[in-house]
Amino acid sequence: MSVPITPALKDELDIVIPTIRNLDFLEMWRPFFQPYHLIIVQDGDPTKTIKVPEGFDYELYNRNDINRILGPKASCISFKDSACRCFGYMVSKKKYIYTIDDDCFVAKDPTGKEINALEQHIKNLLCPSTPNFFNTLYDPYREGADFVRGYPFSMREGVKTAVSHGLWMNIPDYDAPTQMVKPLERNTRYVDAVMTIPKGTLFPMCGMNLAFDRELIGPAMYFGLMGDGQPIGRYDDMWAGWCIKVICDHLGLGVKTGLPYIWHSKASNPFVNLKKEYKGIFWQEEIIPFFQSVSLPKDCTSVQKCYLVLAEKVKEKLGPIDPYFTKLADAMVTWIEAWDQINSTGTGAKVANGTANGTANGK
Repeated sequence: MSVPITPALKDELDIVIPTIRNLDFLEMWRPFFQPYHLIIVQDGDPTKTIKVPEGFDYELYNRNDINRILGPKASCISFKDSACRCFGYMVSKKKYIYTIDDDCFVAKDPTGKEINALEQHIKNLLCPSTPNFFNTLYDPYREGADFVRGYPFSMREGVKTAVSHGLWMNIPDYDAPTQMVKPLERNTRYVDAVMTIPKGTLFPMCGMNLAFDRELIGPAMYFGLMGDGQPIGRYDDMWAGWCIKVICDHLGLGVKTGLPYIWHSKASNPFVNLKKEYKGIFWQEEIIPFFQSVSLPKDCTSVQKCYLVLAEKVKEKLGPIDPYFTKLADAMVTWIEAWDQINSTGTGAKVANGTANGTANGK
């Protein structure tokens, strides 16, 4: 009689999904996701009922729940934008988070085998990163690879991995101008590699296929103020990526990118995207140099301390560009206050206001 294999980190990982529609896409992911707990953050109209396929263990939060749980601090959670997913990171009680968009399907590797994206992310998070010295054979801890000649032995232990950034087959994650000039471009290249992003190097972080260690970097995974009432959109994951990279570099943590792939099924409208992005396209020419040059004091030894200092510096250096950055810096502080409030001992009961598997939590 065969003993069923317990999936890796079954009781230590939550899957966070932002959505405005029924989650039929979960049927395809059932073999990989069903053993895990889902946190669904419903965006938009809270009176709309989101249908979740039978057999999944989930809790669902809509805007009314977010307002009830956070009170005035709910102002830091974006509305009518997938940035609302970070509320799921805040209320999770698990060590690890995997987040995925509802238009992302199971991809296949070159042999035609379905890719268990979650399993690969877990592998990435559970083995070290090498941000301080680049290994030309990519991930040295992977089976069939190692540290190459010339790699210092004193650095071969690596550092803890905080973030695993996955990629996409089919529709690439392009900005609106690139979408417009390459409307038919599809990613068909499967690159069988995972690499650590070097220390001091920023990267564009996409939130649609992303995993992270919530205990190591969770409080910095704030997806900013986007969407309804804001002058910018589609920079939520980018903002979080720049913040977490600066903080990971400061705290000696690693960020990986590469495998796993998901199948990104549909391209968003480039004209709608341009309207959301156009200020960001200009602003990022000043935002990037800010993040490249920002330094955190040595006494910043926790993610929260780092993030609050970063918020101060955002207000000071980016505030003059546009009043939005002053508002964003204030929201960063509110986010940390809300995170600490929800995650301090004895306040867990405050979170039990969502819908769990169709019935209200705590009833």
